Amino acid sequence: MPSRHISPQSFDDILSELGDDPAIPDPHGIRKTTYPKGPPLQPPKPTKEPTWPEAFGSQNLLGQVPKLAGFLTFGACVFGIGIALLIGYESLKTSSESQVQESLKEISELKKEFSQLRTELQMEQDDLYEIIDQIEVSVHSLIENRSIHKVTAKPQALPHEAELSRWRYLGASQMRGSHQAFFDSGQGTVMFQKGMLVLGDWRLTHLEKDLATLSHGKGKTLNLKPSKTE
Repeated sequence: MPSRHISPQSFDDILSELGDDPAIPDPHGIRKTTYPKGPPLQPPKPTKEPTWPEAFGSQNLLGQVPKLAGFLTFGACVFGIGIALLIGYESLKTSSESQVQESLKEISELKKEFSQLRTELQMEQDDLYEIIDQIEVSVHSLIENRSIHKVTAKPQALPHEAELSRWRYLGASQMRGSHQAFFDSGQGTVMFQKGMLVLGDWRLTHLEKDLATLSHGKGKTLNLKPSKTE
């Protein structure tokens, strides 16, 4: 069998792979120290969240009190905010409804006032039209009366009419079947017989105890009495 040439380095590698075999000497101390192989390492198991009974156990109760207090405080704050928002909403809703009702009431009152003002305005307008009609009637009546007055103007006085109207009738007497009348002409007493011309075309036509009548040829008469003349 032919011999093999193994280098020292190769020999040391072989011894290193053989391990701690007490039957093989290791004068140079090049063996690798090996340890007995143990069971394979297993990955760490994930920790489980404690359940409610475990969390609130006697050991964990004191540690959970601050968390529980914070949770309760947060819940109370949320509940309070919700109640405040609800109260504010109800208050705003009630205020809005009240304002709407008040606005509707004011609108109704304004409608009533407008209706009353319209009725009063209509009545005043009717009264104004009535007054205008009365004024128009009065104006037409005035114009017609002026026309009538112009048409029916007093006739001019006859000659000696104004003078005779100032005479006073003093009385009458009868002598031998004739009647005489006595007058106060303002300048003295004058006497005229019935049927005679007194002044101008005025004639003594009628005698009574308290009345003397003078007539004109144009049909006009003048009555004289003992008192003031007419």
